[in-house]
Amino acid sequence: MSALTYSSTIGRLLLASCLLLASLPGIAAAADLPLAKLMGFDFKAKSAAITAIADSGSPRAATILGALLDGRLLMRKADSRMVIAATSEPKTAISDALDGSELGSEELVNLKKVVINNQLRLVLRGALARLGLANSDRDARLAAVEALAADDTPGTIAALEDALPKEQDAGVKRAMQVVLALAALGRPEETQRLAAVNIVSGSMLGEVRNRLAALLAKDAEGKPLEPSMDVRVAAARALRAIDERRAHYELVQTIFFGLSLGFVLVLAATGLAITFGVMGVINMAHGEMMMLGAYTTYVVQQAFPNHIEQSLFMAIPAAFLVAAAVGIVIERGIVRFLYGRPLETLLATFGVSLFLQQVVRSVFSPLNRAVATPQWMSGQLLLGDALALTWNRLYIIVFSALVFAALLALLRFTSLGLHVRAVAQNRAMARAMGVRAGWVDALTFGLGSGVAGLAGVALSQLTNVGPNLGQSYIIDSFMVVVFGGVGNLWGTLVAGLSLGIANKFLEPFAGAVLAKILVLVFIILFIQKWPRGLFPQRGRAAEA
Repeated sequence: MSALTYSSTIGRLLLASCLLLASLPGIAAAADLPLAKLMGFDFKAKSAAITAIADSGSPRAATILGALLDGRLLMRKADSRMVIAATSEPKTAISDALDGSELGSEELVNLKKVVINNQLRLVLRGALARLGLANSDRDARLAAVEALAADDTPGTIAALEDALPKEQDAGVKRAMQVVLALAALGRPEETQRLAAVNIVSGSMLGEVRNRLAALLAKDAEGKPLEPSMDVRVAAARALRAIDERRAHYELVQTIFFGLSLGFVLVLAATGLAITFGVMGVINMAHGEMMMLGAYTTYVVQQAFPNHIEQSLFMAIPAAFLVAAAVGIVIERGIVRFLYGRPLETLLATFGVSLFLQQVVRSVFSPLNRAVATPQWMSGQLLLGDALALTWNRLYIIVFSALVFAALLALLRFTSLGLHVRAVAQNRAMARAMGVRAGWVDALTFGLGSGVAGLAGVALSQLTNVGPNLGQSYIIDSFMVVVFGGVGNLWGTLVAGLSLGIANKFLEPFAGAVLAKILVLVFIILFIQKWPRGLFPQRGRAAEA
């Protein structure tokens, strides 16, 4: 062997040795994890083992503890090897708990589950939260800090104190300071408790209000549990400020929920307003058009199960076309023979609604169907410390506003819109000018039904889809049309938003059912004074 070859061989051996030595701490950290102590029924030993795993510094610690909390940490009976199951199905893929290597599939009957109780679950959540302090994701770190708010154990305090100087995000840093101040509220020194109250003042973290209220509590003899008057005064001031902020947040949230409900009502009532304004037809099957739109969304998702994220974009035109087509068939087949006979039209469309409900029950069964929410519509938009707006309702507000704007543009700038407005204002004159009123009626009925189908798409993201979906909103839609003014789209917008917000303000005090009753009573009294609604029609048709 030449000197060059010998030197090269020695170099490779030295490099391999260095790499092995560099990896030994991680291997040793994983190998030394006390997983065996998690088996059995000694819960004190299990708690100590959980703490040891969390404090080990092993990169596998969070995965192992998360699997234990989810019930997926198991022991293979054949060789007592600790494994992590991918699912809870009878046969599942498993991986080694220590190194994460794939071990193929295994029957659950061949695996033994690690038993934990509620106390251990609390310990696990605290340990996972401490591990989350080192997460690279800002939201994950913030969630970890908030999860530690009620945990004032020495290990938690030490972890927060260690992470605080390293934290760069101002919001997470502030949350850490608040949690540390909560722990200081129990200290014997008055100055420390007073400083802690001043730090937590203004924080909307749920545990803050509980701890401040505890400072103002009294014992059985009526004596304050907090001996310091200054601390009690500061706590009362901070508690009052928190309650005022909560009241403001609750007001904003109520208005937001009212707007989301209101825009759904606007979307549901707009088609009804067009149909009744142009044709004078009270369509009792309008709710079933919403139902068809919701079921179309469900069918689209079932047809494309691997495209849930795009399913709503496919469902929007499909729901409009399906509901519009059914609407045109109803108008051409039934309604056009009953113009000028409102009672017969009402009864006929009511019969159509019952028929459509039964068809849906026969095709899809009477059971409700759940429509999946895409990932981009899930979750919440956090504004401040205690204000969370759900993405699905935000998107529904935007979607409803866009549909309303598109409908206004269609009626204002297209020939169909011109003919619709002409027939609505004076049908005889429109016929004399060459407008084919019959086809305008059919297209108007189809347009109104299609918009109701779009309302069904929105409703599928708020509630379960069932045969009676439309019946829950048809009465509200009629109330919106009557309150806003028959045939007036701007009146429909104002009335829908007003009734939606009013419902949400009444529900906390009166309950959902009584709130609807109160709104109905208000509308009855309102139309006694203003029978044409907020924005009555003007022109010859209104005088007829």
